[in-house]
Amino acid sequence: MADAPVVDPELIVSHQFPEKTYSYTERDAALYALGVGACARDALDKDELKYVYHQDGQQSIQVLPTLAALMALGYTSELAHLPGLQFDQRLLLHGQQFIEIYKPFPSSGCIQNKACISGLHDKGKATILEIEVTSYEESGELLCMNRMTVYLRGTGGFSKSSHPYSYSKNPASKNLSAKIPKSQPFAVYEECTQPSQALLYRLSGDYNPLHSDPMIAEIAGFSRPILHGLCTLGFAVRAIIRCVCRGDPNMIKTISGRFLLHVYPGETLITEMWLEGSRVIFQVKVKERNRAVLSGFTDLNRLTSSL
Repeated sequence: MADAPVVDPELIVSHQFPEKTYSYTERDAALYALGVGACARDALDKDELKYVYHQDGQQSIQVLPTLAALMALGYTSELAHLPGLQFDQRLLLHGQQFIEIYKPFPSSGCIQNKACISGLHDKGKATILEIEVTSYEESGELLCMNRMTVYLRGTGGFSKSSHPYSYSKNPASKNLSAKIPKSQPFAVYEECTQPSQALLYRLSGDYNPLHSDPMIAEIAGFSRPILHGLCTLGFAVRAIIRCVCRGDPNMIKTISGRFLLHVYPGETLITEMWLEGSRVIFQVKVKERNRAVLSGFTDLNRLTSSL
């Protein structure tokens, strides 16, 4: 009897994920903000204290827009049980994250999430899988959308014709990368991560041992546990809010990040920003290794007249 195919595209793209609920409190929102570096440099920082404390009570704190990524976390564990797909979970790479914000996040909430497979592509030696998650408030009002792209190494080559298999629910979503300009950045922001950064960030719900267990990290080829890519993205968007948005998180409309290389907790992140109309193109480098680790863009709802 022949072995079942490693990838069955018809089963994958027709799969219906169960709806999931994601609840968070003001404490969770504050913990997330601390996890992506808010107030780490200055506990009195008026631009960032609002994410962890408010004089009128915690119900009045503001929420960073990158918290949206947490709402989609529950679906990453679903991939291991996805019908028509067999892969080594140790070879999964988080390639890109796209977030669209439809309204400011409440300081706490009970969010309903719906997910679907939005893309499947045969790359020969790997499979690219895209998962789209739409999030709604209890009232039914649309809050945000996440689109995650993961690379499954070692599972490609499943196409049955001479043309590689490629499916996209939304073809326009393919162009989510940004070319880094050669001109001088509009703004540059440098910030140190803490040696315990990954241990703090994981308390927001991503408990992958790659970010906490030295033995697992070594098996994966790293000298020590690495920082979550979404944590690095949180640092970058915080830098954009500070340097371009004048501290207003509600200016962020979309976020697109492509993960290029790992970050070790304790390393220094340099976020470079270029302003092109209402779009901010950004690149994050690790100062100690002079390597780019993240690139992408954010689209803004509006620009202040002083820019």
